[in-house]
Amino acid sequence: MSVSDSTTAEPRRPGTIATIWRLYPYAKPAVPRILLGMLAALIGGIVALLIPQVLRALVDGPLKTGNGDEVVPAVLLILGLGVLEAGMIALRRWFVLQPGTHVESRLRNAFYRRLQALPVAFHDRWQSGQLLSRVVSDLNLIRRWLSFGLVLFVVNVVTIGVGFAFLININWILGVGFFICSIPIWIYGYVFEKKYSIVTRRSQDQAGDLATAVEESVHGIRVLKAFGRGKHMLNSFSSQAEDLRGTEIEKARAIASIWLWLLLVPDVTFALGLLAGVLLTANGQMSVGDLIGFFATATVLRWPIESVGFLLSMTFDTRTAVDRYFEVMDETNTITDPESPRTIAEPQGRLTFTDVHYRYPDAPERFPDLIDGVTLTLEPGETMAIVGLTGSGKSTLTSLTTRLYDVTGGSIALDGVDVRDLSLEELRRHMAMAFEDATLFSTSVRDNVLLGRPEFDDGGPEADAALAEALEIAQATFVHDLPNGVDTLVGEEGLSLSGGQRQRLALARAVAADPRVLVLDDPLSALDVDTEALVEAALRRVLAATTALIVAHRPSTVMLADRVALLENGRITAVGTHSELLASSEHYRFVISSLEDDQPSVSEEVNA
Repeated sequence: MSVSDSTTAEPRRPGTIATIWRLYPYAKPAVPRILLGMLAALIGGIVALLIPQVLRALVDGPLKTGNGDEVVPAVLLILGLGVLEAGMIALRRWFVLQPGTHVESRLRNAFYRRLQALPVAFHDRWQSGQLLSRVVSDLNLIRRWLSFGLVLFVVNVVTIGVGFAFLININWILGVGFFICSIPIWIYGYVFEKKYSIVTRRSQDQAGDLATAVEESVHGIRVLKAFGRGKHMLNSFSSQAEDLRGTEIEKARAIASIWLWLLLVPDVTFALGLLAGVLLTANGQMSVGDLIGFFATATVLRWPIESVGFLLSMTFDTRTAVDRYFEVMDETNTITDPESPRTIAEPQGRLTFTDVHYRYPDAPERFPDLIDGVTLTLEPGETMAIVGLTGSGKSTLTSLTTRLYDVTGGSIALDGVDVRDLSLEELRRHMAMAFEDATLFSTSVRDNVLLGRPEFDDGGPEADAALAEALEIAQATFVHDLPNGVDTLVGEEGLSLSGGQRQRLALARAVAADPRVLVLDDPLSALDVDTEALVEAALRRVLAATTALIVAHRPSTVMLADRVALLENGRITAVGTHSELLASSEHYRFVISSLEDDQPSVSEEVNA
C-alpha cells in the first residue's frame, strides 16, 4: 500500500479525542499509574504556584515591616516547597515510565497477531515498509505520548487554569488582561491542528514508503549488483528521501509558526502587564508584594503555556499514528474460522473441487474468473499433477486448498467437509504446502523444518526422528555439513543457502508436517536433474500413503502422478494418465513439449 492509497481524504474523520480514545482498551491496565503520575505532576505544578504566593506575603510582611524573625521561616517554607516540587516530578516519572512500555508491548503484540490473521490478499496489497513503520515508529510515538505528552498536556492545562485563578485573585484587572491576551493562542492552536494533521500524516506515510525502499533494496541486493543498478536505486531512494525532507520542513514551519505565537504573545503580555502593574502600584491600587507575586506567578506559568505548542504537535502526531495503526487493525478478515467448526475424526485425504471459481476482488467485471469452474476429485492416497501454461491458474488453485485465498464460487471439500467449515488450525493440520518460492526464517534448520509440528517445539527423540526422515526424503542431508548441523542458523530468508538447498528444506518442512494432503507448488524447480531424481524416488514412499496435488513444470515431476489434470485458462480441460493425455490432447502435448527437461521427446513417448 503506497502513500497515495493511505492518504485518500475521507468525508468525515473522527476528532482527535475520539481517535485517541480507541487506545483505551490497550491502555486500561496502565490507567491507574498514569492517573497517579498526573496527580503527582499536578501537585508539583500547584506547589510551584504556591511559591510566588509565599514571596508575595514575604515582601508585604516581614520585608516591609523589617521583622527579621519571620524571614527565616518564610525562606525555609520556600525551600520545602521547592524540594516537594522536585519530589513530585520524580514521582511522576516513576509512575508513568513503565506503564507506557507495557501499553506499547500490548499494541505491538496485537498488531502482529492481526498481521498473522489477515489473509494473503491483504499482504498482497500492503507494502512491508508501511507495516514496519506502523509497528515500530508509530507505536514508539504512542508510548512517548502516553508516558509524557498526555500527562503533561492535562497537567499543564489544569496548572494554567489554577494559575490564572491566582492571577485574578492578586489583581483582577491584570488577571483578566492576561487571560484575554492568551485567546489568540487558543485560536491559532485550532487552526494549527487542521494544517498539522495533514502534514504529519503525509510525513509518516512517506517514512513508511522509504522503509519499503530500503527493505526491497537489501533483499534484492544481489540483483542490483548483478545488473549494476545500484546508482539507479540510489537516485530513486534520494528522490523519496527528498520528498520526506520537504514534508519534514513543512512540519517544522508549522511548528515554528505556533511557537511564534506561543513566545510572542506571552512576551507582549508580560510587557503590557508590567507597565500596567507599575502604574497600578504607583497609584496605590497594588502593593509591591502583589506586583512581585503576580509576575512570579506569571513566570511559573510561562513553561506550561509555552509547552502547549509541542504538546499539541505531539498529540496530533499521535492521533495520526493511532489512525495508521487502526487502519490495519480495522481491515476485514475474510478468512476466519466458522462459528461452529466441524471436525474430521479420521481423515482419509479425499480432496474434492466442485465448480470452483476464483477472481481477485478488484478485478474488472469484464475479466473472466482466474479459476473458472474447476471440478476435480483426488482419491485418498492418489497423486494428481496439475499441468498448464504460465498464467493458467495452477498456483492459485493450490492456494485455495488451504484457504490462503477463499473460493468466490463453488466449494473445496476434504473428506466431504467443506474446508470453510473446518477451523483453520485443523484444516492446515491435515494439509501442508511447499511453494516454488521457498521462504525460510532466520532461525535454525531444525526449527524451519519442524515448523508445522508444534508438538515438537521442545525437541525429543520423536522430533529428531521426524526431522531426519524429512531431510532424507527431501535429499537435504547437506545440512549435516553446515557449521552447527541442524542447529545452524540459516540467516534472513535463508539467503545464505542456494536456491536448491532452500527448496529442499521447504519440501522437508512440508513432509515433516505429516499431512493427509500434500500440496506441492512446483517444489523441485531449482534442483538439478540428478538431485531431482533422488527426491522423486524418496517422495514416492511418502506419496504412497498421502494424497498429493502437485503443480508440475517438468515431465519428470508429472511422472510422479497417478493422474494428470490439464488446466487451461482456469478450466480443467482434460484428466487422465500422462500417457493417455499425450495420446489424446494436443494442448497437453504442447504444454509438455514446452517444459525444460531431459526426458524423452513427446514423439518418442507417444510412439512408445
